[in-house]
Amino acid sequence: FSGKDYNIVSYGVSKETETIDYDELSKLALEHKPRIIVAGASAYPRILDFKKFRAIADESGALLITDMAHIAGLVAAGEHPSPLQYSHITTTTTHKTLRGPRGGMILVGKDIENDMGIVAPKSGRTKRIGEIINSVIFPGTQGGPLMHIIAAKAVALKEALQPDFKVYQKQVKENALTLARALIDGGVRLVSGGTDNHLMLVDLGPLDVTGKDAETWLDIAGMTVNKNAIPFDPKPPRISSGIRVGTPAITSRGLKTGEMSEVAGYMIDALKSGGDEGKLKSIAEKVKTLCDRFPVYPGL
Repeated sequence: FSGKDYNIVSYGVSKETETIDYDELSKLALEHKPRIIVAGASAYPRILDFKKFRAIADESGALLITDMAHIAGLVAAGEHPSPLQYSHITTTTTHKTLRGPRGGMILVGKDIENDMGIVAPKSGRTKRIGEIINSVIFPGTQGGPLMHIIAAKAVALKEALQPDFKVYQKQVKENALTLARALIDGGVRLVSGGTDNHLMLVDLGPLDVTGKDAETWLDIAGMTVNKNAIPFDPKPPRISSGIRVGTPAITSRGLKTGEMSEVAGYMIDALKSGGDEGKLKSIAEKVKTLCDRFPVYPGL
């Protein structure tokens, strides 16, 4: 928590591949001997190798915590490897790809005893990790439960168990792959050269456009993205050299691979508009026409 001081050591991606450098991670872990290694990212377009993360954690004597907030829906549908068999603790939000309410979950696979010496006050036995997490959350940091959020989580998890949720997540990935190819064909550079999941990270350097400007231009053109730092970004985070693009929302509307080249075309036109408001508003009209073909609530 913010009142505690931690020594944080960062690991990164390879300059050549722009994917996680597991060799560097292993060296850092053996050098610094961390108590915890965190796996997870908010703008990483490739598959996370949880087996490698766990091997490195075991080698260095660390606990492995995975934050799968951005990929939880894909994991639930079997479209991304699950961290649960490898991570000591797994955290996730319930929105994003899981498509539920704003909230979170903390999951423990095989519960283990802690090595921090935390014991039950009456019996003196060593507490298990799951017990410690439960007591820290309640009554440690939370009081009254939000019953409406709990109910909404139950609905979201029930939906995630249905066959059509697997169909949806598969389409999310197919749309992302098709959109990525269309952007590349249109001369746009993607970090790591593409995507294996639901998102892609666009490097705007070759277009001489900042992430901040691209975010604004695309918003005027009717498309929501966010500025995002790219690996080894020379610009500060509030400006950045990239944007993050994802397909879960448009897939929920019903767009499929056949529409991705159209979406890519509008994005490229906006990025090459130089911020011309007339051009951007013209693109917005085309985007609206496309969206009208895929209403959020058909029949309303």
